[in-house]
Amino acid sequence: MAKRKLTKKQSWRITKIQEEKAQRAQQKEAVISDQLNAGELGDEMHGQVIAHFGAQVEVEDNERNIYRCFLRANLGSLVTGDRIVFRPAPANALGVNQGVVEMVQERESELSRPNPYNEIKPVAANIDFIVLVIAPEPHAHANLIDRYLVAAENCRIEPIILLNKIDLLDELSLFHLEPLLQRYAYLGYRILQVCANDPDSLGELKEFLNDRVSVFVGQSGVGKSSLIGTLLPDEELKVGPLSENTRKGKHTTTTARLYHFPAGGDLIDSPGIREFGLWHMSEDEVLYGFRELRALAGHCRFRDCHHETEPGCALLQAVDEELISPERFISYKRIVETLSEL
Repeated sequence: MAKRKLTKKQSWRITKIQEEKAQRAQQKEAVISDQLNAGELGDEMHGQVIAHFGAQVEVEDNERNIYRCFLRANLGSLVTGDRIVFRPAPANALGVNQGVVEMVQERESELSRPNPYNEIKPVAANIDFIVLVIAPEPHAHANLIDRYLVAAENCRIEPIILLNKIDLLDELSLFHLEPLLQRYAYLGYRILQVCANDPDSLGELKEFLNDRVSVFVGQSGVGKSSLIGTLLPDEELKVGPLSENTRKGKHTTTTARLYHFPAGGDLIDSPGIREFGLWHMSEDEVLYGFRELRALAGHCRFRDCHHETEPGCALLQAVDEELISPERFISYKRIVETLSEL
């Protein structure tokens, strides 16, 4: 798979971060050993990670008690949604329950994306659906939507597209959004339309989310936190306005957090992003992520077809015959081009 080349400064920074992580891990293991020797850690319990805070995770047990837990050094990266086994420890001076995560259970599903340091980082685990939230503002970009869909298709998690802020729809935004949503509906993607400020518009969404584990993803400013605040009015979420200059969202959610629905089911709110890189994927994986192109794989005349101007290209022929939309094909090509930008 293609990987971005790192500058000397980036390589030095990564090495330094890894050394600091190793040092912190040794310190944590020493603290844990002291607690074990003193008999301070309780029996092993099952739990779930509901938030991640640097070197610690917030864990919920089966009785929905909350613990701030350290991680054993060999566990790797934990994310919201992970099911774990932990041992409780005495509360700290502030009265916060503490503990130590001993093991992570195998993930049934995982949504990941690359970070700026050439590392693939999971976003959430053990989820049933990816809810891609878009809005009239900030502007819904088809290529960003496609990137999320490619990720969802490759990790075998069903995505739905949720248009929020329908109260802001006007002639200009409808001119852009209607054909965009029609393309995805034609491909079989479920599309819902809601307004976070209107609880009556959320009925179909609530019914869909019940008894499922879903993660909300999308650009900053599309209203994910506002939606969760309306769906779960007892939760206190930080909500920020759009930038007056750029009309882009400001980051208000800083860590993915899991919430429970009273009627059953869980929802994970993830930090908003403006880009969703796929450079860690291969061209075959990107092609697989476009469900209308998937069946055409391997049908070009030439095995090394780049789908540019080659004769006998199955994808170009499908575009000419209007079997696939030119917009989606262009989006596919744009994503593939980023894979070689090393």
